[in-house]
Amino acid sequence: MSNQELVVLGQADEAGACCPGLLSAPLDEGQAEELAKVFKALGDPVRLRLLSMIASRAGGEVCVCDLTPAFDLSQPTISHHLKLLRQAGLIDCERRGTWVYYWLLPEMTDRLAGILTRPAAEPLPAPAEAAGAAS
Repeated sequence: MSNQELVVLGQADEAGACCPGLLSAPLDEGQAEELAKVFKALGDPVRLRLLSMIASRAGGEVCVCDLTPAFDLSQPTISHHLKLLRQAGLIDCERRGTWVYYWLLPEMTDRLAGILTRPAAEPLPAPAEAAGAAS
């Protein structure tokens, strides 16, 4: 398969999506680097919990003052984790007086879901013969 064919496959996905699903076409180097930053941000249990707390909050936003007590970590450490989630494009925030409020950016989580979701009715790629021989 040529590089030109890979680009066409990537463009055939949903409008506005910049990355094909992992089973549709290989990611290019830039896409892989960008996604690795997001997965790295999600790879820490504290950040994953913070994202979950923000995403599941009724009303769609949460004050940092409500997040910090849930962890046995200092406020600067929590702020650092929140900064990494913001840099990964997973959340955004706004200062209101002395407090900062955070909310989920669903575009990124939707994008991740699209990349990781196998298209409906498509079978998984068959495993290599050698991989199945080790039984």
